[in-house]
Amino acid sequence: MRRFDRRLIASLLGLLLSLLASTAPARPDAQQRLGETLVERGSAHYRFEHFELASADGQRHYRVRLGIPRSAPPAAGYPALYLLDGNAALAALREDWLAELSQGQPPLLVLIGPASDNRLDLEARMLDYTPAPPAGPGTLDPALGDRPSGGAEAFRELLVQRIRPQVLKRVAVDESRQGIWGHSLGGLFVLDSLFSMPAAFHFYIAASPSLWWQSGLLLERHRDFAGAQARLLILRGSEERPSYRAGAVDSPRVRAMAAVPADAPLRLAERLDALPGMHAEFRQFAGLGHGPMLAASLRPALRLLAGLEPWEATP
Repeated sequence: MRRFDRRLIASLLGLLLSLLASTAPARPDAQQRLGETLVERGSAHYRFEHFELASADGQRHYRVRLGIPRSAPPAAGYPALYLLDGNAALAALREDWLAELSQGQPPLLVLIGPASDNRLDLEARMLDYTPAPPAGPGTLDPALGDRPSGGAEAFRELLVQRIRPQVLKRVAVDESRQGIWGHSLGGLFVLDSLFSMPAAFHFYIAASPSLWWQSGLLLERHRDFAGAQARLLILRGSEERPSYRAGAVDSPRVRAMAAVPADAPLRLAERLDALPGMHAEFRQFAGLGHGPMLAASLRPALRLLAGLEPWEATP
């Protein structure tokens, strides 16, 4: 083979690999540091404090930051928004978003993240935010890099029975206006919580939920869900790619994604909205991919808990 042909083939292979990488979902960097946030910069509208605790087995450690409005609480207490991937959510918070919440009732922010200066703890979130697969909790999931999965029930118990009481000891909270937000696997956890413990929260915000988990098992597992008195937002970026051309890449994660229809989030919202007591809505964000949806989804979640129209003044 001539040298020219070798160079041409190498160039084409490089182009193909680049195209495949561009269609793959962005993988979070496990070592990305948190950096300066509103905790260090200060906020005119919120003050911050925190406490720490460990999982029941002592293997995972969490830092729970409380963003407490500087305005006095309403008579019934503050609305409360629980945010998963709390370090990453804190890094994305903006002062102007917090400022506009004064138009309503600013919510207490409960940011649950790793007890470290990393944005994410990949090992912990892949266990904590995934429901139990058919083989049971702790199963190594090939689509998650052979990491343990299926700890959502245990994490939900920690959230409701250990974290929430600590929050209520520190801040006056309106227990009739509590919400939970999560992105990606966190969004999957939000939906699983709605189906498994619907009375735990009143507002559910699932951003870019990983409905591909176990090839869409969550969608099948809860088809008998009867409804609840809850409001649900399912948010997604128009540039997210939940499925792939068959055979383009051979990996457990991509095969799981390919098993779920591209319109699954929309169809899920439509199905849930028809159930008694449910108000479910799907919203697509133009021009955004999977990663940027973390920050973009926070603003409507904040506005919703403040009693404001979530879509007003959103980008």
